[in-house]
Amino acid sequence: MPRVVVVGAGISGLATAYHLSRLRPDVEITVLESAHRPGGTIHTERSDGFVVEHGPNGFLDGVPSTLELAREVGLGDRLVSASDASRKHRYLFLDERIRELPRGPGSFLTSSLLPMSGKLRMMMEPMIGRGPGGPESVAAFARRRFGRAAADVFIDALVTGIHGGDPELLDVRAAFPRLTRYERESGSVIRGVMAAGREKKRAARARGESLQPQRMWSFRAGLRELIDAVVARLPAAPFCGVDVESVSRSESSWHVHGNSQTWVADALVLACPAPIQARIMSQLDSALSDRLAEIVCNRIAVVALGFRAADVPRPYDGFGFIAPQNTRQDLLGVQWCSAIYPDRAPGGMVLYRALCGGWHRAEVVDWPDDRLIAAVGHALRSAHGIDVPPAFARIVRWSPAIPQYMLGHPERVAEIDRLAAGHPRLFLTGNSFHGVALNDCTANAKSVAGRVAESLAGT
Repeated sequence: MPRVVVVGAGISGLATAYHLSRLRPDVEITVLESAHRPGGTIHTERSDGFVVEHGPNGFLDGVPSTLELAREVGLGDRLVSASDASRKHRYLFLDERIRELPRGPGSFLTSSLLPMSGKLRMMMEPMIGRGPGGPESVAAFARRRFGRAAADVFIDALVTGIHGGDPELLDVRAAFPRLTRYERESGSVIRGVMAAGREKKRAARARGESLQPQRMWSFRAGLRELIDAVVARLPAAPFCGVDVESVSRSESSWHVHGNSQTWVADALVLACPAPIQARIMSQLDSALSDRLAEIVCNRIAVVALGFRAADVPRPYDGFGFIAPQNTRQDLLGVQWCSAIYPDRAPGGMVLYRALCGGWHRAEVVDWPDDRLIAAVGHALRSAHGIDVPPAFARIVRWSPAIPQYMLGHPERVAEIDRLAAGHPRLFLTGNSFHGVALNDCTANAKSVAGRVAESLAGT
């Protein structure tokens, strides 16, 4: 029986193992995880009637990979969609107050977020020529195409909300590949977005459907349901609490060393964060290890606070607000969890979830709990008028948290792939390479599982 070891039981490792078990039921799959539970950053905690996500809060259906996985593992009737208001209403936190992001051309023209000169410059984007190609930061791309004012407000907020990083440092080709594709194929981001919309409408009509707006999804009891359902369908449960220290090779096998044990495998999948992959590979291939170590991660603290609804003088209905990184706030943003999914708080209560830290404020993650709660409370007082202590609090710290796709990331990943290809049946996956979102992880996992199965065809 062919043997495969998967290191890392986050969604990437679990989904890879699941898809591989479907493609090759004859393969013995061993999943090793250093934490005390599977799931990685995906974990849902239920406490005092509140449902708190430790990591991602949901996934979009613009890419079908996670929805398809959920239905395959029997969770079709457990899916819940985010509220309409959370899709339509999103906000920025600027100058100690909340301002709504534009929802269309009309609200864009009347928005106070940009001066008229900034709006006019942004509207000129279709007339801007293509760039030279090659490495370019998100900020440089945005300034070139949309102007400085839009880059400082909208693009900084976009980067903060997704990556918690610095738009001056992230490579636009890796962090937002659709933007560069639109420019390359349509000569303009705005024209590219419009063309993509028309194509989606044509595809929907061809299926006899009407085009539906993109929605965010979770499950009745939170995202942990997905982890539990995938684990339940693996041939064997992951081994948790296993700290993989190194790997070595014999003529035809991989040897995975950790916890004074060795696992032998025909194929090896590393699905843990890139810094951990670098440590695991350091003794076998220093060049590959060095390149993996160049992929760095930020640090994030999740601060979930619950309040009595009666103590919130200004309750907004929507997704939440982002504090752009260039404002150097103590937090990156706040999600209005009980407005997104109404069953996330008990009756008469509301649940807010702040993300703190990020690339420029990593020290915030190390603040003691009371200081973190006070910092988030200050923002909630300005935004919502809340001047009472929370009735519920939960803090989770992540280090490493979100990979940062720094300038040159595509070339870096190409070199990693080249070096990894020198080792028979070694596969690298996870959110360190080709997208940080949940959908990216599940889509890449299915692709990697197919490659692993193909590599085992002769065994």
